[in-house]
Amino acid sequence: MHLPLVSRFAMEGSVSGQHKSPHRGSSVEFAEYRGYVPGDDLRRLDWRVLGRTDRFFIKEFEADTNLRMQVVLDCSASMAFSGGEETRFDYARKIAATLGYLAARQGDAVGLNCVREKNAFELPPKRNPAHLQTFFDLLEQTTPEGPTDLVSALHDLAEKIRRRALVIVISDFFCPVVELMECLQHLRFQKHDLAIFRLIDPLEMDFSFDRPMRFQDMEGPMNLVTEPAVIRDAYLNQLNQHRDALKAGCLEFNVDFREAVTNESYEKVLADFLTERTHAAGMRG
Repeated sequence: MHLPLVSRFAMEGSVSGQHKSPHRGSSVEFAEYRGYVPGDDLRRLDWRVLGRTDRFFIKEFEADTNLRMQVVLDCSASMAFSGGEETRFDYARKIAATLGYLAARQGDAVGLNCVREKNAFELPPKRNPAHLQTFFDLLEQTTPEGPTDLVSALHDLAEKIRRRALVIVISDFFCPVVELMECLQHLRFQKHDLAIFRLIDPLEMDFSFDRPMRFQDMEGPMNLVTEPAVIRDAYLNQLNQHRDALKAGCLEFNVDFREAVTNESYEKVLADFLTERTHAAGMRG
């Protein structure tokens, strides 16, 4: 996969890179003029404009910077669900690993948050090859278990990340949408570029069970024995309402929403994600 990973918004990094910075400076790409203010560097005066208009204008440039990407991976027990051969968590790890590799290859810093109620951990973003190997090792060693704690983890992350970053959240998002929107809004308020990947299994979408089943809560003790045909319409209605509310909230807060069905090629999911971001960056430029 040779597509670049780009941010939709200006980033704040510590080294030169390919992403737009919110700070003005002296760089290779002209941004705009502004009026001269006493104390400005005279080397940035546009002498040609001065000669034509007898007015002092300073040239400002876009300063390019590197990206800080933080991947938030839902490691709760529901991520272990699979209606086929591959679990939702395995699919999520492929997305996380590919994005981490792409970011590191272009010189960006990569971090990882593995989120669950107990034994959650955080790998702060760094830019060296050894750190990328640690990122991969943690992805390989982590297993999904216990209840989810995604909402509080995202609120905490919004307070911890001091510089603007690209935050990628990979989850099934089986939590109350209102609470989820509050933490996504919190991250966007801190000016982070936020993208979420909602993963769903085809069996969850179709609910194509044809005989009485016992359904077990993967994150708690509850279970239910029922005839699927009796509850299918109500189940699908609730599932669609949840998805629609999630999409509407993401649209309202300018969050990049992606839905991935786990029988779909993850390469295609990421290619679409990267292509659309690259196109958006080109249109913005």
